[in-house]
Amino acid sequence: MSKTIFITGASRGFGKIWTEAFLKRGDKVAATVRDLNSLQELVQQYGNALLPIKLDVTNRADCFAAVKKAQDHFGAIDVLINNAGFGLFGAIEETDEQNARKLVETNIFGLLWMTQAIIPVMRKQGNGHIIQLSSTLGITPVPIMGVYSSTKFAVEGLSETLAAEVKDFGIKVTLVEPNAYSTDFTTSSAIYAQPMQEYDEVKSAFQSRVTDDIFGIPESTVKAIFKLIDSPQPPLRLFLGKFGLLYAKQAYQDRLATWEEWQDVAVEAHGK
Repeated sequence: MSKTIFITGASRGFGKIWTEAFLKRGDKVAATVRDLNSLQELVQQYGNALLPIKLDVTNRADCFAAVKKAQDHFGAIDVLINNAGFGLFGAIEETDEQNARKLVETNIFGLLWMTQAIIPVMRKQGNGHIIQLSSTLGITPVPIMGVYSSTKFAVEGLSETLAAEVKDFGIKVTLVEPNAYSTDFTTSSAIYAQPMQEYDEVKSAFQSRVTDDIFGIPESTVKAIFKLIDSPQPPLRLFLGKFGLLYAKQAYQDRLATWEEWQDVAVEAHGK
């Protein structure tokens, strides 16, 4: 059966690819973008099945208005995909206040406002699926992307809590955690901090590990997303790509080893 999907950040990358794939298979899509011209071709091709909405997700009132517009147009919203966001490359010390705040406003608050806007709709329906775009960097961070990783760690904590809060309303929650993909994430969808020469060696080491084989093919994610939104019992977390589980296993092995090593100190600090 066709679904009605609300997706943010639909002008490029995963958002554009998934929007077109949903429409091709017969779903209805409310797609938010900052520039409506980016969806003009799809509107011409799919007509009323696509509702383009101009939206800056950092504006909470506009997020609520966008959800109402989609609900009025389609009557129901089965799936929300919180895809809007961007990357920030730079060492922690290099990152300026303006870019850090801009990143947090979009990647965390934008996702929060859209989530708050959709919950009443799905609660009234008695069903729905909220999909939050996280990252493998929300599981294990890497140098030069620490501030970006912090936003995805926040999305992880927020969304796992959300899943427990809304499950009795019939609402499912999934964190989608892609590894690196050949999208515009590192180009037009990214901000680069002003470099400091003190971090040249760290950056060189980081770049040496970034080889072509780590980047997945964005279009190959479509089948996984279809399976996810069609599942009657979707998972809380889903990696996209072949490296996520490898990264997570190593990260948690290292964390567990450290916690075990310091367990005596932790127990002593309990006091009784």
